[in-house]
Amino acid sequence: MILIVDDDPVIRASLSLLLGRAGYECKVFESPDEAIDEVRRAAPEAVMLDMNFSRFTTGEEGLTRLQQIKLFAPHTPVILMTAWGSIELAVAGMKAGAFDFITKPWDNTHLLKTVKTAIALNSQPVEATGASSGQAFDRCGIIGNDPVLTGVLDTVARIAPTTASVLITGESGTGKELIAEAIHRNSPRRDKPFVKVNLGGMSQTLFESEMFGHCKGAFTDAIANRTGRFEAADGGTIFLDEIGELDLSCQVKLLRVLQEQRFEPLGSSKPRKVDVRVVCATNADLPAMVAERTFREDLFYRINLVTLELPPLRRRRGDLGALADYFARDASARHGIAMPEFDRSVVEFLASRSFPGNLRELKNLIERVILVSGSDRLTADDFARLCPVLEPGVAETSSFDRMERAEIVNVLRRCRGNISRASAELGISRQALYRRMEKYGLKDES
Repeated sequence: MILIVDDDPVIRASLSLLLGRAGYECKVFESPDEAIDEVRRAAPEAVMLDMNFSRFTTGEEGLTRLQQIKLFAPHTPVILMTAWGSIELAVAGMKAGAFDFITKPWDNTHLLKTVKTAIALNSQPVEATGASSGQAFDRCGIIGNDPVLTGVLDTVARIAPTTASVLITGESGTGKELIAEAIHRNSPRRDKPFVKVNLGGMSQTLFESEMFGHCKGAFTDAIANRTGRFEAADGGTIFLDEIGELDLSCQVKLLRVLQEQRFEPLGSSKPRKVDVRVVCATNADLPAMVAERTFREDLFYRINLVTLELPPLRRRRGDLGALADYFARDASARHGIAMPEFDRSVVEFLASRSFPGNLRELKNLIERVILVSGSDRLTADDFARLCPVLEPGVAETSSFDRMERAEIVNVLRRCRGNISRASAELGISRQALYRRMEKYGLKDES
């Protein structure tokens, strides 16, 4: 049962007809008090709640009603309905526990997808079995059985069949792209495109053309029509990596497309509609950026309906042996050399490292040792020669900080201060390396 709560009879009738044709049983309410009474009697599958019940209110009553619904039915998803000009109010509703919001006038397809996702996520059991029980779940090459990692994969198994927007967080090199691909390949969209976009490497001037495409003659160098990334991903999934690096002006344009699922290519006045699932990733602290007003709050709540936090490698010590073996086999196959054996001391040595670059740093280290050593049996000494013993730091606040600082110092010295080479060896971006250098006071040392 879906409850529709709105004081406009046209809205109630339209929603009831739309949802009824989609197979949902609906009850409509003009009075929010009557709707609350219904919620108290039996928790519905979902609630469609208007934010403004008269022209004299500005949404406060809608927020109050939302809080009442969550009090009596805490697990019932509530979808807010608001005008585009009241997005800030809808964001306040998301903070108060709303599942999502739609703007009036709405797009029927988008609204139905939102309702379907809300009910699907709410109806699935807490214990997901797809990743842990060996059922038909595609790991996409993700190695490891650490409980933190398998917990993430269990959540992936739960949300993949839905259309929920997902935000993947974690340090650089933790495998966010693989998780995004696992979401896509375990979803009904698996046979449609999976389009990857690195927003950190995209300039503000190219954003619209790259993401939405352009028509011939739209600007000086536009000698032919170009298909944008959103159109290329139609029917599938678009993965927006490093979304925290996106310029504020571009964030506004992205929000509009995510909200309306339509866009206009540069040089065209004809909107194009797309059906795209959005998965984003970042190693930035987006809540802090929202507080600093460098990332839009409304966009933040639009992209993180579900948040997956990936553990750093230092929290997955039990997976080091399996990962080292996998990377060694991969490097040996690519370079056409025999797969070396690992002495027991190797895993112990790897466990002593901080690996600020996480999986990418481990992969680079394994490959470097295999190529340089030329031995068919690798020991901790082989790794130590190319990965010097850690030095104690001077101003760190934790053992991990000491290890990470020493690791960065070693790599910077080996690369003679070349930031590009050092970041590549550590397996992190230049920006991430600069942030760590600033944190540990290494800018002058480099």
